[in-house]
Amino acid sequence: MNFAVKYFIAYILDIFFGDPEWFPHPVRFIGKLISFLEKYLYKLKNKTFWGGVTAFLVIFTTVAVSYFLASLGEWLEIFFLYTTLAAKCLADEGIRVYKILKSGDLEDAKKKLSYLVSRDTETMDIGQIIRSVLETFSENSVDGIISPMFFAFAGSFFEINGVSLALPFAMGYKAINTLDSMLGYKNERYINFGTVSAKIDDVANFIPARMTGFILIPAAAFFLGFDYKKSFKIFLRDRLNHASPNSAHGESAFAGALGVQFGGKTKYFGKVYDKPTIGDKLKEFELNDILRGRKLLYGTSVIGLIFFSLLKTII
Repeated sequence: MNFAVKYFIAYILDIFFGDPEWFPHPVRFIGKLISFLEKYLYKLKNKTFWGGVTAFLVIFTTVAVSYFLASLGEWLEIFFLYTTLAAKCLADEGIRVYKILKSGDLEDAKKKLSYLVSRDTETMDIGQIIRSVLETFSENSVDGIISPMFFAFAGSFFEINGVSLALPFAMGYKAINTLDSMLGYKNERYINFGTVSAKIDDVANFIPARMTGFILIPAAAFFLGFDYKKSFKIFLRDRLNHASPNSAHGESAFAGALGVQFGGKTKYFGKVYDKPTIGDKLKEFELNDILRGRKLLYGTSVIGLIFFSLLKTII
């Protein structure tokens, strides 16, 4: 079966089914492996070295298992490729907060948002909640959609013993991203142990993040009738306005397309940070912005699928 066709099926599965709560998602097993290794290796003296060993073992194990699964047949490969995508999951989490806000229950909205973001939500007003949902949409348009696509299509050009490396590449990326989300914090516990995980994640997202901000989000904005010119303009201006070398690329293009401003005062683990702003504040945040953000999220995923499929056909 042509790989673009296989990936299209995987994408459709994600759009229809997302990540059901009852389903034992592969990322959960990756997370358990990280926690298991951290439990024993964190006790050792050279935290940076053993954190690097943790990252290597998690990525190697994930790639090896994924290769074995891919070797068992095309439909199993398609199924696990589907699990590397997160468009519907992201959209559904945002809409859950939207519906609660629409009902007027601000406290419950803060509680549900706390499951979606790492920032403190207790003192947020409605505008900060909406901003947080949109920032999550924009940042995860890279981590949850375009980067897995990028690595899946990149891996599809290579084989070992007749087995495509699309799934090992895509699932390997999910391992990298999970390592960063669990160990990549610059706090007292992980400043050394999580250094390697954070750096690998920066390298892995370098090209996909720039593709997303430079091409895919502005293209989606164009087809959806959003401000694609502003999306591209804000991307060029604000793409480096973030502590992460990659996060602001998607966020800047997203903010420009919607005409909103991200960043500003944000509270993490009890401490308030004044993050650099991204985008122009053309208006205050409105509840309907979450619906517009979801539309742009899905639009970006469709443009990404078309973009990589065309590349696969041409190259």
